[in-house]
Amino acid sequence: MEIPKEFLERMRPYLGEETEALRSCYREPPFRGLRVNPLKCGEAQIREAFPFLTRRTPFAEGSWYLPADAPKLGTHPLHHAGAFYLQEPSAGSAVTLLAPQPGERVLDLCAAPGGKSTQIAGMLGGQGLLWANEIVKSRALALLSNLERLGVRNAAVSCCHPEKLCARLSGFFDRVLVDAPCSGEGMFRREAAAAADWSPAHVAACARRQSAILESAALALRPGGVLVYSTCTFSYEENEGVICAFLQGHPEFSLEDAKEPFGRPGFGMAQARRIFPMDGGEGHFAVRLRKCGDTLREAAPAHRDAPEAGAVRALMQEIFPRPPVGAVAREGGQFWLLPEDLPAWQGLGVLRAGVLAAEARGKGRLEPSHALFQAAGAQGLRLCLDLPLDSPELAAFLHGEELEAPGGWKGYAGVAAGGVTVGFGKCSGGRMKNHYPKGLRNL
Repeated sequence: MEIPKEFLERMRPYLGEETEALRSCYREPPFRGLRVNPLKCGEAQIREAFPFLTRRTPFAEGSWYLPADAPKLGTHPLHHAGAFYLQEPSAGSAVTLLAPQPGERVLDLCAAPGGKSTQIAGMLGGQGLLWANEIVKSRALALLSNLERLGVRNAAVSCCHPEKLCARLSGFFDRVLVDAPCSGEGMFRREAAAAADWSPAHVAACARRQSAILESAALALRPGGVLVYSTCTFSYEENEGVICAFLQGHPEFSLEDAKEPFGRPGFGMAQARRIFPMDGGEGHFAVRLRKCGDTLREAAPAHRDAPEAGAVRALMQEIFPRPPVGAVAREGGQFWLLPEDLPAWQGLGVLRAGVLAAEARGKGRLEPSHALFQAAGAQGLRLCLDLPLDSPELAAFLHGEELEAPGGWKGYAGVAAGGVTVGFGKCSGGRMKNHYPKGLRNL
């Protein structure tokens, strides 16, 4: 592929003789990776299903290199079930530096399409709060879909300008990730358009936008909290340059050494990590900052139940022997089961908070949502039809077809792919009517 000559010349002062090694990398195919979703399954199950996973990546726990001859996995039942996320390997490095802990409040400010948000959710383990924001509506919807597929219960997804969001939620978060929009130099091997669109002017414009986003992010972080800034580009201007300028204007922040073995130090910023294709990933920059001071977190408000909460809980009682807990909110015809620690969200462009539990279907009837089952473990359902990964019945379900139901089953029942919940149907008279969303079905 054709790499901009000026880009390589701009790298030469930093890479020296390695500039030719970088040039040579662009003659090779890009790295591909798979990250296991601990919210829905374990590594052993994924490795049994995909024996070609033999090499771990150094960038994130549960992350594996996909060999060049690995099959496409987007239609595999375990992908439908949210058991894994396909992600360029080095992209996992930023959340490794962020190191979210269960019970914390975490903001992913530029979150679409959701690779880093789902990684954060896995590390939170269902405890605490993840707020995932994306300013572009279509990308925010893709983010929401990925969080739903991976069974994330404790997230809010918003489509809001960073300045407005962070001003409203000032000092609320323990950790903030800014995976900033960038010139995408680390995408050259994967997307020819990234190389074609590259220019020094674009790099400069990205650096200005990144600085503005960082200014907003600083507001949202509590004193004592951690902020990670990352990009998938190589330019000094968008990485160390942005951070140096930010630190000059924010003496309350300081660099923290990542102390991670992957990649290499930043250019003149030893605490940061840089990853080039020579280091086993397509390209990433990440640096961790600490905000000085320490404050106790303010309590999140208690949320009142919607008037229809009783009907929603009655429906969940039919599905779960031990129904999930949380306040029930209504937004239009949708009923959300809110996560704990959720701040007031009205006016912040929230597309979903917590789990979509049910939807109104006319004449007072409620129907459970696909998201409710995706967020449920197969063993936590009253009824669940667990099908082998290679079974014709599972393939038929993912195609949208009705299934035969065990005798005596009546009402809503989950469907699992090798023990991992993938959807649901409604049983009656020995048949299961398929409720797998049409837009997600295999063709």
